[in-house]
Amino acid sequence: MSTPHASDDTEPTAPDGYAAARLLLLHEKERSGPPRRAALARLTDDWLAGLLAAAAPPRGTALVAVGGYGRAELSPRSDLDLLLLHDGSADRAALAALADRLWYPVWDLGIALDHSVRTPAEARAAAADDLKVHLGLLDARTVAGDHGLVAALRTTVLADWRNQAPRRLPELDALCRERAERAGELPHLLEPDLKEARGGLRDAQALRAVAASWLADAPREGLDTARRRLLDARDALHLTTGRATDRLALQEQDAVAGELGLLDADTLLREVYEAARTISYASDVTWREVHRVLKARSARPRLRALLGTRAPGRAPAARTPLAEGVVETDGEAGLARTARPERDPVLTLRAAAAAAQSALPLSPHAVRHLAAHAAPLPVPWPAEAREELVTLLGAGEATVPVWEALEAEGLVTRLLPDWERVRCRPQRNPVHTWTVDRHLVETAVRASSLTRRVGRPDLLLVAALLHDIGKGWPGDHSVAGETITRDLAARIGFDRADTATLATVVRHHLLLIETATRRDLDDPATVHAVATAVGTLGTLELLHALTEADALATGPAAWSAWRAQLVDDLVKRVTGVLAGEQPPDPEAAAPRADQERLAVEALRTGEPVLTLRTRAEQPLDPDTPEPVGVELLIAVPDRPGVLPAVAGVLALHRLTVRAADLRAVALPGVLGTGTGTVVVLDWRVAAEYGSLPEAARLRADLVRAFDGTLDIAARLAEREAAHPRRRGLAAPPPRVTVAAEGSRLATVIEVRAQDAPGLLHRVGRALEGAAVRVRSAHVSTLGANAVDTLYVTRPDGTPLPDEEAIDLARALETALR
Repeated sequence: MSTPHASDDTEPTAPDGYAAARLLLLHEKERSGPPRRAALARLTDDWLAGLLAAAAPPRGTALVAVGGYGRAELSPRSDLDLLLLHDGSADRAALAALADRLWYPVWDLGIALDHSVRTPAEARAAAADDLKVHLGLLDARTVAGDHGLVAALRTTVLADWRNQAPRRLPELDALCRERAERAGELPHLLEPDLKEARGGLRDAQALRAVAASWLADAPREGLDTARRRLLDARDALHLTTGRATDRLALQEQDAVAGELGLLDADTLLREVYEAARTISYASDVTWREVHRVLKARSARPRLRALLGTRAPGRAPAARTPLAEGVVETDGEAGLARTARPERDPVLTLRAAAAAAQSALPLSPHAVRHLAAHAAPLPVPWPAEAREELVTLLGAGEATVPVWEALEAEGLVTRLLPDWERVRCRPQRNPVHTWTVDRHLVETAVRASSLTRRVGRPDLLLVAALLHDIGKGWPGDHSVAGETITRDLAARIGFDRADTATLATVVRHHLLLIETATRRDLDDPATVHAVATAVGTLGTLELLHALTEADALATGPAAWSAWRAQLVDDLVKRVTGVLAGEQPPDPEAAAPRADQERLAVEALRTGEPVLTLRTRAEQPLDPDTPEPVGVELLIAVPDRPGVLPAVAGVLALHRLTVRAADLRAVALPGVLGTGTGTVVVLDWRVAAEYGSLPEAARLRADLVRAFDGTLDIAARLAEREAAHPRRRGLAAPPPRVTVAAEGSRLATVIEVRAQDAPGLLHRVGRALEGAAVRVRSAHVSTLGANAVDTLYVTRPDGTPLPDEEAIDLARALETALR
């Protein structure tokens, strides 16, 4: 509001003592933060009360503080929100003169003022028309005058707020979203607006308003501390700049940090970011609960009308299994009633992965319970934990809110101790959009859409998460990151080879973009230097995808068609240098003794033979009769349709295939029958949820599948129709390629697709429909990604011609879409 000049016949009534006392208070080093804000509010109260008393107000009037002043949260340059409340009995001219004697002294001191003169009815009507007025009145407080009049107004305004909550709260939510879109996310801005940005003081005020509605309440832990930190930062900003500003500009940050007694501007920003994240997370949880309650309320009358009865209470929410120990309820991923986090150290990652893959928020109650009771993961992590981390990272945009929920309760740092050094760490480079930790998560999000381009999606996603982990340490962050990555990769459970690959990728994650944009690519020394640093085609492939994901997650200025073209050119040149390395032929390995024994039995009986056994690296859970994961070894006399039949039976039994290997084994005849061929399938499987099936039931269904009495495709379609799986973010489309010169004996087809029940069954049926023979298959499920390598031939055993191989790849892609 503009500040008018006092008229000639209006004398300033502000005591000189108020200005002096205010100045003294604001520069008291011994009193800061909440005590200073409260003292400033009391000092202002006394001054304004004196002004009101000197003006001899009529009966039935009161001076009311609203908004931040009503909460006694006055910063040094805060404006004053004042309401002159009257019961309507006084003469309008007298009220106008009274208002002038109150407002002009405020303006004369250069203090911004938002003011109004209203009766309770007028105030109530203004609140009904203007959401911001209503919010301000929720904090109404008597400065001087008729306390009863103010108390009655407060009671009425609060009652209106609670009665109108179904309409008002969605308006408030929309207002918060619009403001966040305009001002950005405070936890990631280099020059944040402490008040307007998402996670700022406006959002904290909105949470108070939601609580006042009695409809929902915010998570309280840390919320008051977060508000206090932002208010303290704003106080220091006002004092150091001498202006009523809420934007923490770069040039002001060192002075503000000094005013607060902090080490430097980075320390200031980390504290501000941490506070804003607490408020942002509380806002997400609170608004989710508000909409759930409003939706339930709107559905209840329709349900009662439909049933013709009065519902005595809220029906229990449906609980849909998502993973072992994880269920969906009320639109959130939570813990099953039987979940025992104190005996299941993988549960935290499993719950997070299930939530992200289903595009569901992770229940704050579940996260809090996991933080309080989850058993620590052993070091190194078991294979399941590593795979669940990869699944979480590969979920795309849905990863971010789940990761933030884990962060809110300190679970990320518990899983990855080195994360603490990059958490909330600002990046001074203006090209960067995010803080270091959020940039790492965003890079994993970007990398999730590039997983079809690499042979090891798990290494790409983990490298994306760790590539800047060294920024928490002094020196070259790539060099520091290499050391940290070696430790973390070993902790996560990667073997030596994979750990070395991850370390190399992190060490050289800037190599391609820097070389492509700063070196002469026509100079052979440039390409040879990159090839020497990279070492292998697999590492080059990972670096290529990571380079793009890193740039896209940095900001719009970090990636362009020109940069992409330069990097692609460099990668092609380096690939040529490294092309001398040929991958080993997977068919060259001889079968193991146990595989050969099972194959002999299958050839002798003419029927499928299988064994289930616990893998050595996955011990039995002492509290359950079933193993966490098992190795399933199957031998079947060679016949058409082995792969789709076996894969389909496993899908029907809700078994997740984590890894698989298929090969044809030629054996000498049994009982004089001559040479025979047996297909041996070595699978590592785990129950999607619940117990593992009995081996006898699996074998019986395999027999039925081969004799044609079990229609697998129909059964899978029926189950999908009855219980469709919840879909999260759309996965990248499947990609099928022909590996040139992959084998002399067969055509090598590589399938990369989103893992899903029945995927291998669909692949097998498509191959069978194309009238090709599968000589061997090597299947690996890495998190949510299935990477399948299939060695196929014509029926006569010869490799497919190039055109036929390309047509087969296209047909497979079509079938998988």
